[in-house]
Amino acid sequence: MEKGKGVVGRRWAIDFNESSSLSLRDIPDPPGYARASQDQDDSTVSRKKDAESNWKSEKAWEVAMAPVKNLLMMAFMMWMAGSTVHLFSIGITFSALWQPISALQGVGKVFEPYKDSKVDILTPKLLFIALNMAGLGLGVWKLNTLGLLPTHASDWVSSLPPAQEVEYGGGFYR
Repeated sequence: MEKGKGVVGRRWAIDFNESSSLSLRDIPDPPGYARASQDQDDSTVSRKKDAESNWKSEKAWEVAMAPVKNLLMMAFMMWMAGSTVHLFSIGITFSALWQPISALQGVGKVFEPYKDSKVDILTPKLLFIALNMAGLGLGVWKLNTLGLLPTHASDWVSSLPPAQEVEYGGGFYR
């Protein structure tokens, strides 16, 4: 048989261009298969959308709870660094400050994939913000325990104006 010629000589070949009286409805379904009606297709689509919305909601909550792990790890690292001022403790403290700040700057990008009309992402966003603020507070607390925050009057002495000398009864007082 030459190339390019029809498949006339083959008994197992099917010509799909011929119109036959046999339709797809006439062919029996295989065992274990049931044809779905149009109503079932609509309910399947709605179930898939509900499942996708539930998945997005769960993932949004997972992202919102992620700072808890970071918070506990940072607390342990700050405890291990001690309360003396040295390079390691300062590095850990500024890392504890930088991570929540950068996370708070990217809140919109973090929750962008989970936006949906059926998914409430406001509550997970608020939890995410609150946990990162707690991490920021932990970093500020560590700065205070290291004595790097100016919280006492002696920390501000260099910025005070010099005391004026006043003459009083033959002597000078400051």
